[in-house]
Amino acid sequence: MVRGLLLCWMVFCFAGSLRAQDYPRPTIDLDLLVQELFAAQDDATVPYEDFYETLFQYYQRPLDLNRATPEELASLYILSRPQIAALFSYTAENGPLLSIYELQAIPGLDQLTLNKLLPFVQVPDAGLQADQRPLWQRVIGEDNNALVLRYERTLQQRRGYTPADTGSRSTSRYLGSPEKLYLRYRVSHARDYSFGITAEKDPGEAFAWSPDTRRYGFDYYSAHLQFYNKGRFKSIALGDYQLQFGQGLLLSSGYNVGKGSETIATVSRANVGVRPYGSVLEYAFLRGAAVTYAVGKVDVTGFYSNKRVDANLRPQLDTVSGFNDYFSGIQTTGFHRTASELANRHRVREQVYGANASYLSGDKTLRLGLSALGTQYSAPIQKAGAPYQRFEFGGTTNYNLGTNYSYTWQNVYLFGETAMSKSGGIGTVNGLVANLANNVELAMLYRYYARNFHSFYGSAFGEGTRNINEQGVYTGIKIRPFARWELTAYYDRFRFPWLRYLVDASSYGDEYLVRIYFKPDRQRSLYAQMRYESKGRNVPENTTPMDYVAQAERRSYLLYYEAAATQTVTLKSRVQFSTYSHESPQTTGYLIAQDVNVTFAKVRLSTRYALFDTDSYDTRQYVYERDVLYAFSIPAFSGKGTRFYTLLQLRPHRKLDVWLRYGLTHYRHQRSIGTGLETIEGPRRSDVKAQVRYRF
Repeated sequence: MVRGLLLCWMVFCFAGSLRAQDYPRPTIDLDLLVQELFAAQDDATVPYEDFYETLFQYYQRPLDLNRATPEELASLYILSRPQIAALFSYTAENGPLLSIYELQAIPGLDQLTLNKLLPFVQVPDAGLQADQRPLWQRVIGEDNNALVLRYERTLQQRRGYTPADTGSRSTSRYLGSPEKLYLRYRVSHARDYSFGITAEKDPGEAFAWSPDTRRYGFDYYSAHLQFYNKGRFKSIALGDYQLQFGQGLLLSSGYNVGKGSETIATVSRANVGVRPYGSVLEYAFLRGAAVTYAVGKVDVTGFYSNKRVDANLRPQLDTVSGFNDYFSGIQTTGFHRTASELANRHRVREQVYGANASYLSGDKTLRLGLSALGTQYSAPIQKAGAPYQRFEFGGTTNYNLGTNYSYTWQNVYLFGETAMSKSGGIGTVNGLVANLANNVELAMLYRYYARNFHSFYGSAFGEGTRNINEQGVYTGIKIRPFARWELTAYYDRFRFPWLRYLVDASSYGDEYLVRIYFKPDRQRSLYAQMRYESKGRNVPENTTPMDYVAQAERRSYLLYYEAAATQTVTLKSRVQFSTYSHESPQTTGYLIAQDVNVTFAKVRLSTRYALFDTDSYDTRQYVYERDVLYAFSIPAFSGKGTRFYTLLQLRPHRKLDVWLRYGLTHYRHQRSIGTGLETIEGPRRSDVKAQVRYRF
């Protein structure tokens, strides 16, 4: 009775602030999510599309707050672990949620957090939770069932598509057309099943049918079939999939983020287990089968993967090893445009196998896990022998054994993972997240990755792109001093005990970020951000007999303002500025951008005009751009010029969506753009993209 009266009071008091975000739910504000989660948008290897894919799936099929697991909620990177614990504590004491409005009663869930969370969660009627129809009927009636076709190309001719110049030292040219083609079909339902096929041809790749060279039209194919919650089987995956256990030290699905202005929720990783794979990154997945089976409170996962990877095989100089060829490392670009790139396509077979056992206590406060896996290649890896490669992996097989834990005690969440590789190298990451008060959250993390620790599918928290030769301490904080204000900050101190590529000595560095966010009402938001990074690097153009390492310092500033001018027009303005110095005069760069977004019932138009001016590539400016569905665009701009793009989304039919995108970059004082086969003669580069989605 008391709870019912309280709920009625909440609906009455907060209907004005939540009703517009309940029915209908708000659309995903990807601009804000990207800017919060990826503070440093300067890494081409970050799987942005995989991150977006997961969030979009949650948006299409919102998580049922009465059935969602802590790991599913954590995978949104919106709620911190203490906030998730508070939600489960509330439902354990009061029973299942009766309405979305009850979230207001949970300690630690402020209005800003709820605004981010509401697009991805729901509290449905109890009678609608289960669908008992046969699988084929559920597939036919599924609204998340769509075919996507995409076409894109650069309008200007690049050198790789011109006739070969016999008088030049390089006569290499692209073998295919300049178009990029993409096909995707997927039908899925949360907690039930997922089936998908993806095919892609990159620009320059030939659309060829050649079984002898394992080419069948598109250059790249991916397919998966996965079932969930079939009796004791938590998941059954066939085809392409990813794994994420513990903190991702051994097995990380790629769906993770590093240091950003979201300083709390992104520090720990979600133990999501087996996930289907449908992205176009041609290396960051497993291909085979995986099964998760529940034995009491223990989930046991077994997996096997067998796929071919790109590598440049070279003849072995000494035959003692028993192998005729070796390679220096896996090529991860996924490009097969030239004769040499095509010759390296799928040259090495990679096998990955192993198991994981995960225990979860009845009150969901304690999780313990144990992982074991092996990796085997059909030819040995042999590095070139540079000093920085002394402790890199070599040979055909690697084995890993690791354990992970997480524990929630009141307002404190503890987590960690420790693992060992065949070489004897150790990797460990441990941390905590705590609610110091209703408006103050703290996160701390320590990591240590030995110089001889080898983990091929791991991607735990760190400064480097791989978990090797690094140790550091991270501290993050989030403060909400007032109802509509939020302050986030972090400081990270790290060092690399051994040499690295282009760093010929042990080195160190530190990094910090401060961000102030203000949302006076639902129509406006403003934030300012400052980021500093110092990292040891070889001094360029050094004239002394030996290379030496000095600190390279980069400072970045960002000011962002968004306002809904009318119900159909939204304006977004951003100014960003950066400086770079490294034993040389300081260089600078800036970008100013203005967005105008117009939304009608069946038409959405997004436009941007931007000015950029940088002294060097070191002060290049990265900025997120809106793109077609399932595509992510974070280009880098250096030099001097302007950028314009427009994206038009139409819905001519209730089952059909159409996207048309045009982008133009004009450089001043430049006669050409790009290098090598990507060179464009002239100061302009323009790109077109068209996509259609048909929902069955």
